Amino acid sequence: MEWQPDILGTGFEACTFEAAGADGVRRTATLVRFRPAAEQAVLSPGPRRTVLFLHGWSDYFFNVDLARFWAGNGYAFYALDMHNHGRSLRPGTPGGYVGNLADYDAEIDQALAIIRADTAQAGHPTGADAGHTTDPVDGGDNTEPVLTLMGHSTGGLVAALWVSSHPGRASYLVLNSPWLEMHGSALVRYAASTMVGPVARFRPEAVLRLPERGFYWRTISKSADGEWALDDKFRPPMAFPLRAGWLSAILAGQAKVARGLEIDIPILVMLSRGSATGPFWSEEMRRSDAVLDVNIIALRALTLGRSITVERVEGALHDVFLSPAKVREDAYARLSRWLRGYGASDPGHTGPGHGA
Repeated sequence: MEWQPDILGTGFEACTFEAAGADGVRRTATLVRFRPAAEQAVLSPGPRRTVLFLHGWSDYFFNVDLARFWAGNGYAFYALDMHNHGRSLRPGTPGGYVGNLADYDAEIDQALAIIRADTAQAGHPTGADAGHTTDPVDGGDNTEPVLTLMGHSTGGLVAALWVSSHPGRASYLVLNSPWLEMHGSALVRYAASTMVGPVARFRPEAVLRLPERGFYWRTISKSADGEWALDDKFRPPMAFPLRAGWLSAILAGQAKVARGLEIDIPILVMLSRGSATGPFWSEEMRRSDAVLDVNIIALRALTLGRSITVERVEGALHDVFLSPAKVREDAYARLSRWLRGYGASDPGHTGPGHGA
């Protein structure tokens, strides 16, 4: 696998690959890695620790501070631009589209195989040196890293479903405003499923004509009122067109969450304290989640598994790690505290600037 310099600049590299899903279709995905300078990296003794980040819908990985936080806490950081998103967009393909959330499984599995080989080559301890069980798939040459899977919004839903269907692969799950339920209640989801189902079956790529709102983009983009440099080709201000098959896939995934996933690893769910999702702009959107109903998400989080921590961050945006600086600082401190509590972090590293 050939790594190339990434659009994020120094320390970031990317490799693009294809993975065949259960349906036999080969899809393009892109794995991004962060390799800080050797003198800045904080390497941890013992088994290799890695984190794989999954972005939200109509989004891509661009948060360099998030990568620096994880590197500063001793993790090898990777992010996956899933098919039809970001770096993986290809001409003629429907941006953001997926017809079944399980279609992401093959590229997540392939990304983890690349990560396993990559961290071994990078000099992290393996085999007996790591005190870790060898992986029978590759004959004992490499070992499975201790994996933290992190997902934002739709990526959080994908991450939770993947962990549930692949027990034993991840050790920790961190969800940043995961889209676990529709606004209001399960009744809204059921009604939406009833309406979109017939269209999704016969015309899955049909565009649903719903109101377009760029309020969240306005709060984060440097081109508007935010502070983050976004590539509008990868993260359109009004998002990609919403298609029937995609919405049906989301609703089916949320229904699985509502039935209970029985995840048996520690889970952290980070959310804003409040939502502001009305049809018109309000100043409250600068300090709230302008995309999801955070109260129903907090409630639905309890169906994920057996060990769940919910952190409500005052003043946070939909992506809590894109919030204003003071709010981000609070969010990183809460994440660091949770990692230390579960023995998954080095003491003394609490923010994106440490070790990066």
